[in-house]
Amino acid sequence: MKTQNNPRKTILAVASGGGHWLQMMRLKPAFADHRVAYVSVNRETGADVAPAPYFIVRDANRWNKLGLLKQVAKMAWIVLRVRPDVVISTGAAPGYFALRLGKLWGARTIWLDSIANAEQLSLSGQLVRRHADLWLTQWPEVAAASGAGYEGRLL
Repeated sequence: MKTQNNPRKTILAVASGGGHWLQMMRLKPAFADHRVAYVSVNRETGADVAPAPYFIVRDANRWNKLGLLKQVAKMAWIVLRVRPDVVISTGAAPGYFALRLGKLWGARTIWLDSIANAEQLSLSGQLVRRHADLWLTQWPEVAAASGAGYEGRLL
């Protein structure tokens, strides 16, 4: 139970593998005073966040519709189990679904588009726009073209 004396939040931090996960790990110190559960697509990366709860979802993309259905079903189970106050993602498909489902749950949502997307927002970043309470890119040119927020190169 949260009170004004206990402002700790439950955060669900979701990132695909590779650079998305690396960026999430760079954000990890910002979560130090909160309860955090992590979600990604690789079993091995769970060691990066131990002993925090870590969930694995299937790696899928728009060309693998069945995989996406399985991914969203697992993400729904995770959101219901974790009951996050905040959902944050650095991308891709698992983060998109986590933000959409988290928003339905009543969570605040943060999308930080991958720093690799230096010329335009990722497809997931474009699709999640209206569902994110805070929608950021790390490139001023991309922010100007897309309308996303820009707070500097964070990662």
